[in-house]
Amino acid sequence: MNDFPMSRFPIPSLDTLPADIRERIQAVQEKSGFIPNVFLALAHRPDEFRAFFAYHDALMEKPSGLSKAEREMIVVATSNANQCHYCVIAHGAILRIRAKNPLLADQIAVNYRKADISPRQRAMLDFAMKVSQAAYEVNESDYKLLYEHGFSDEDIWDIGAVAAFFGMSNRMANMLSLRANDEFYQLGRTS
Repeated sequence: MNDFPMSRFPIPSLDTLPADIRERIQAVQEKSGFIPNVFLALAHRPDEFRAFFAYHDALMEKPSGLSKAEREMIVVATSNANQCHYCVIAHGAILRIRAKNPLLADQIAVNYRKADISPRQRAMLDFAMKVSQAAYEVNESDYKLLYEHGFSDEDIWDIGAVAAFFGMSNRMANMLSLRANDEFYQLGRTS
């Protein structure tokens, strides 16, 4: 749909990639119907691709006290604060699908404090934003508030780890000038 480059760095051809990376990309393409640009851009450096997606999957796909939709809320809110176009658009689409709500991702991206979320989720996002923007200020009162909302220490670790990982991801995507796939814009908007 557009003529802008996917990334300012070279995009490898699928047939030149190591077999494990090529298979991972093809599996994603089969599941989603397209290849998210982040997969192709990070394949430029195979070892970093593997490390990135191993940690991504460890955070985002495992069983947790946070739902998969809540983890995506963290990504969308913190990515907006970090002005990461790619992650707001791509993870906004994933959030719309996981939450089964076509409005929530846009609400969270614009201002999560005004979004249609529970007080527990607002406390989660407040903490995630603090980790994302001023982690040096995290203190015991932050943990106390999260405990009052029913979060366990493992949940709090997950909130912080998702916010921190995507802080790195946001910075990489911005440095790469990574563009969001056109397909992401419509995903999860209609039933």
